[in-house]
Amino acid sequence: MPNQPGSDSAIGYADLTDLVIAAPVIADATIRSAIRLKGDEAAGVAPGFTRYYVEADIGALVRGAGGLPPRIGYLVDIAPDSSGRLAKLKKTRAILFGRPVANRPDQIQLVAPDAQISWTPAEDARVRAVARALVATDAPPVITGVGNAFHVPGALPGEGETQVFLTTANGAPVSLTVLRRPGEQPRWAVALSEIVDEAAAPPARDTLLWYRLACALPADLPERSTASLAEADAGIARDDYHFILSQLGPCGRTRTIR
Repeated sequence: MPNQPGSDSAIGYADLTDLVIAAPVIADATIRSAIRLKGDEAAGVAPGFTRYYVEADIGALVRGAGGLPPRIGYLVDIAPDSSGRLAKLKKTRAILFGRPVANRPDQIQLVAPDAQISWTPAEDARVRAVARALVATDAPPVITGVGNAFHVPGALPGEGETQVFLTTANGAPVSLTVLRRPGEQPRWAVALSEIVDEAAAPPARDTLLWYRLACALPADLPERSTASLAEADAGIARDDYHFILSQLGPCGRTRTIR
């Protein structure tokens, strides 16, 4: 779950990035009023959640080409805290992830029923960093699948190189490489060009490139990726792919509402 106003847990990088990617409007706002909705007005609320109609004053706009008026309204679903109590929303500061509502400039629709998080300087900085990374000229592409994999044995036992090519939404090249040398730990790297150079390295955790890989790669190397390899080489390629996944670690998504 996102760290809703009143909670003290930070939202994970993958959940945060999901929200930033989905939201054409991201705003820093202070909640002016929150009215609890019941009956038909709360239709479709997930079990355990409570729906509110919120009016909030905009403090800053992180993203939103069309701008927003000083005060907006929206619906949000809130879960109780670990003590079973609902947070007091009024006067709290939140970051909203939404989209415009047609013909209603004073309204937004959250990109998910729970798509608001508590504002803190740290969370504000994280949101802005993700938003900048997504539009950077060197932003890593969206990974859509795994292409061909190759393994070339070295001259010594236990030596070799595996390369796995990924498919992307815009056709940009992305490849993963694992180098094995006798007596050494395997080393892996990701390249965002046709050429893998010595400077290639694994992505730092909680970066956009890490997210693109950790949250998109399948749990196993597809059989078609190694169809042209000898079985021994295909087995090493599969092992090396699992090594990469273990180094990336889990994506870490925890949100249950989409």
